[in-house]
Amino acid sequence: MRLYLLPISTRRSLIYCQRLNNQLSSETTYVDKITARASNTWLKWEKAEKGWQKRVTSYGNKLFERIPHEEWGLKTIPPLSKRRKDEELEGRKEVEVVYPGSAIAEENVKSAIKAFAGAERQAFHRKWMLWTRSGSQHVDFLLNNSLLKFTASPKLDLGYTAGGLEITMKELDSEAKKVLDKPPDSSSEPEASKDTERILLTQSSGSFIADLTEVPELEEQVQRAVKQVEKSLTANKELQEEKQDLDSVNKQADIKR
Repeated sequence: MRLYLLPISTRRSLIYCQRLNNQLSSETTYVDKITARASNTWLKWEKAEKGWQKRVTSYGNKLFERIPHEEWGLKTIPPLSKRRKDEELEGRKEVEVVYPGSAIAEENVKSAIKAFAGAERQAFHRKWMLWTRSGSQHVDFLLNNSLLKFTASPKLDLGYTAGGLEITMKELDSEAKKVLDKPPDSSSEPEASKDTERILLTQSSGSFIADLTEVPELEEQVQRAVKQVEKSLTANKELQEEKQDLDSVNKQADIKR
């Protein structure tokens, strides 16, 4: 298998497991076959123009959107069966972790992977997401036995360059509008903190990255992750603005007193 580590923002990442062709035939389990059949049935129902199948998939997809993208990624990692554990230990064959070197420094890759296998996340799985706990345990096993090989990908860098250019243009348009609208004598705005979380991809990046890596499934994974992070960042920004407005009102009230 091969793991992809894709930073979605400067603080959050997506992990995805690609099953290689030679593994698909030898490692396919009964559960895998049932899962594949269920997925195909779901896709057929989604294509229905109307009827109860369409209603079921529409409602189900809304529920699926609430599942964190990290959990969707962990679900793609095969469970750590005794046979797989023995094979990985005896063969000492490293699992490649592919990542964009332009988006995350090499020294930070291992810690980003650890975030998917930490005790806090596994505790979350035990309580809410038992179906992805096995993926987290497998990552933890690979880390503890030094079975991961980290590889920076120039191809993925292209995906992040494309996403970054789109973000930069939006930022430039925003800054240009501020300059044009700002009164001549007004004081300059303080610079944004370097610690502020910034998104690195757009929803359209999913298709490009899927083409670059030749992994079609990454399109939906990236789109879902970007959508969730964008929604989270927007909610946090609105909360901060409300807090600032409230602080301003309280200060004005104190002055009047």
